[in-house]
Amino acid sequence: MSEGAGKRPQSVLFACTFNCVRSPMAEGIARHLFGREIFIASAGVKSGEADPFAITAMDEIGIDIAKHKPHSFADLEDDGFDLIVSLSPEAHHTALEYTRTMAVEVVYWPTIDPTAVQGSREQMLDAYRGVRDGLQKRIKEALGWRPMMPRKEE
Repeated sequence: MSEGAGKRPQSVLFACTFNCVRSPMAEGIARHLFGREIFIASAGVKSGEADPFAITAMDEIGIDIAKHKPHSFADLEDDGFDLIVSLSPEAHHTALEYTRTMAVEVVYWPTIDPTAVQGSREQMLDAYRGVRDGLQKRIKEALGWRPMMPRKEE
């Protein structure tokens, strides 16, 4: 799906390597922005464990992902996605293999893995914030998000 153009998908899967940082962040952002307009899910090549830095970074913008349970492609109960957005090379390869017999658009958004950043707690949290903010911008553009216009007082 070209950024900001075309018909909005009805269902989107965000995928990364462990489904504990990038893809749950993207899922949380998309659900926050679109509510029930779009079915949103996430998965990983492998199941990981919840990441406290990801939870903290998302909490800073009012999105709670603390209850997210990491799971893999094999755990998906539904495979009827219109769009799969892969956020890591491993996830992209898996998504292409997963959809080889389906009519599903698969796009790759290279997204750094903030878990690889070393340094102080604040430096590490800044890496997560960067991923969060980058995902939020791309999701808004790619899925055509428009802010609700306030109603004029009569």
